Amino acid sequence: MRIAELYAANREPVFSLEFFTPKDESGRRALFRATERLLAIEPAFVSITCGAAGTTRERTADLAIEVQQELGVPTMAHLVCTGTTKEELEETLRHMQKHGIENILALRGDPPRGASNWTPVKGGFRHANELVAFIKERFDLGIAGACYPEKHHEATSLEADIDNLVRKVEAGVEVLITQLFFENDRYWSFVEAVRGRGVEVPIVPGIMPVLSLANLQRIASLSPGTTVPRALEEGLQRAGDDEVGAFETGVAFAAAQCRELLNKGAPGIHFYTLNRSKATLRTVASL
Repeated sequence: MRIAELYAANREPVFSLEFFTPKDESGRRALFRATERLLAIEPAFVSITCGAAGTTRERTADLAIEVQQELGVPTMAHLVCTGTTKEELEETLRHMQKHGIENILALRGDPPRGASNWTPVKGGFRHANELVAFIKERFDLGIAGACYPEKHHEATSLEADIDNLVRKVEAGVEVLITQLFFENDRYWSFVEAVRGRGVEVPIVPGIMPVLSLANLQRIASLSPGTTVPRALEEGLQRAGDDEVGAFETGVAFAAAQCRELLNKGAPGIHFYTLNRSKATLRTVASL
């Protein structure tokens, strides 16, 4: 089933989960332990990330196929333009479609590790909307895209970033999933601005319970411009090395954020799990 159909068919909020591709067999076992536990929240779908430079492209495809077959849950595979030719992308898409994957999250991707600027490979795409149009033209697949309530850090302005978003939707994106944010007003202001541009597809908030100050600081460094609430930062500072205290602080903040989003009409929550289950389970239980 296409992801967009899940949102259209559900009157209740849609919960979904994101996992990253593990580096080794130990990580793979941990991922499947987490997925099995998280089935308790009855996710409508799960997604599998791709390495920023496309290095895990093949592993992402095969893992998405395996997760969908093992768990019986619709699985969406991330696909990036970084480091990948059109021919390679088409080969990967045909492989996934052949094995039952019906949904793709189409992304430009980040620069390769160590590179300061993003550049396309020869025979590749420069922008996510080009990848979306390519998929739409050649495949009968559901297509999701990313969006940034506080703008992508490379965009010159939020208005320019929304211009890019409109191009992606016009190319064929059916669902949008946000980058992490911590202040709900930012999400609602963004939704209002995007709706004002005629975009009507679901805009799904992406949420991750942050369980340490170091984790919060890393998120802020990877997504420059993300507003960090003082209450969350101070709560994690007070917890310090107390893992239980930090866990309770992060889960309580995430649960309050999700509760408010859902009460005001968000179509669901997409949880960034970091291949763990406890924090997401506790957050959903608190709702």
